[in-house]
Amino acid sequence: MFLGLAIVALLIFVYGTLAVKLGRWSITMPMIFMTAGFLLGPGCAGLLPISFEAEGMKTLTEVTLAVLLFADASTLDLRQLRHDPGLPARLLGVGMPLTMLLGTAIFFGLLPNEGIAFAALLAIILAPTDAALGLPIFNDPKVPVRIRRALNVESGLNDGIATPFVLLFLSLATASEAHAAHDGWLLKALLEIVLALLAGLLVGAGGGWLLTKTAARGWSSGISQQIAIFGLALAAFFGSLMIDGNGFIAAFSGGIIFSAATGNRFSEPAEFTENAGALLSLLVWGIFGGLAVPKAIFHAGDWRPFACAVLSLTAVRMLPVALAMSRTGLRSDTIALMGWFGPRGLASVVFTLLAFMTLREAGRPIELLVSTATWTIMLSVLTHGLSAKPLSAWYARRLAKAGGPLPELQELPELRERLNILRGSHKR
Repeated sequence: MFLGLAIVALLIFVYGTLAVKLGRWSITMPMIFMTAGFLLGPGCAGLLPISFEAEGMKTLTEVTLAVLLFADASTLDLRQLRHDPGLPARLLGVGMPLTMLLGTAIFFGLLPNEGIAFAALLAIILAPTDAALGLPIFNDPKVPVRIRRALNVESGLNDGIATPFVLLFLSLATASEAHAAHDGWLLKALLEIVLALLAGLLVGAGGGWLLTKTAARGWSSGISQQIAIFGLALAAFFGSLMIDGNGFIAAFSGGIIFSAATGNRFSEPAEFTENAGALLSLLVWGIFGGLAVPKAIFHAGDWRPFACAVLSLTAVRMLPVALAMSRTGLRSDTIALMGWFGPRGLASVVFTLLAFMTLREAGRPIELLVSTATWTIMLSVLTHGLSAKPLSAWYARRLAKAGGPLPELQELPELRERLNILRGSHKR
């Protein structure tokens, strides 16, 4: 046990010392720690005693996502989008629902015996995107600000938007297999959402008001504000659980309300919360590599999960984005780039792990869900991580050669630069 933990600790140190250099080689943090989890976990060397029965495993994964949901929501200043709200609105309001629907249809067609609730749950788990897996797109100033802003806003909000749908269809999938209380699953799930929104409102508005007052009176410093915001994220999550609400929805809605209540004044102190979540995500990627990746590899005899994964990363994402971007005047290569860069990251990892635990407790077979989601995430980590830099350079060269005014080149202010300790600097 201690040998495995010592190796992980040393790996964190080594990654921290080489992060920029590794980034130039398109080697990302998820690649490293997912691989480390697989090699050190119970499916391989057995040096890490991780299992779904291990105390605190579920809490760690849940807290990590909740902290990052609060951080994303509280640091993204939606007022900056007033100059160009159209592209993000299309991606979130048209592209994301179509992605869920098309994914449901394709997964149900390939896995009909699992049921429609299973297909919808899998489609929703794989709908959120993660900008951290395609950083060269967001770091390259030669890629138009308008495109980077749209993709960044989408990735910052779609995991929170997906959360209530994950809850609904996970409840439906569980109820359909429990042979017990078929009646009432929807009411129970909706009640969890309502209670979560209430908790998010109280924590976000109340915390924002109090922190604004104390900061104005000089009763808090920059460092203490960082601690306060981190505590507020945890308060939203655990406070919602205390009243039987969904902690993820509470954290996400609480972050949005906190940002609105404070006029996004505390976005810089909130970076501490994002960095804390990023550190925790190292462990979650390791858990994912140790528990989910072996199940996908050992289930490789069935071609359907791999086919679903390939389709999820291509047609299921790219066709809805193309439809969402129709009649915008954007170039076809721009739309293709936006469609391709929908990497599946931490939100899909946590949703997969939680679905695994919940469905297994209900006696629901979980091999196909875990295998399909894991193959999708693994392929995304690899293909998006390796293709981000060359495709970014290729796209920038094509735009430079294009003549005439282009809607992509609409002049917009840069989103405020963010510095994440594991991701490097990028714009938000």
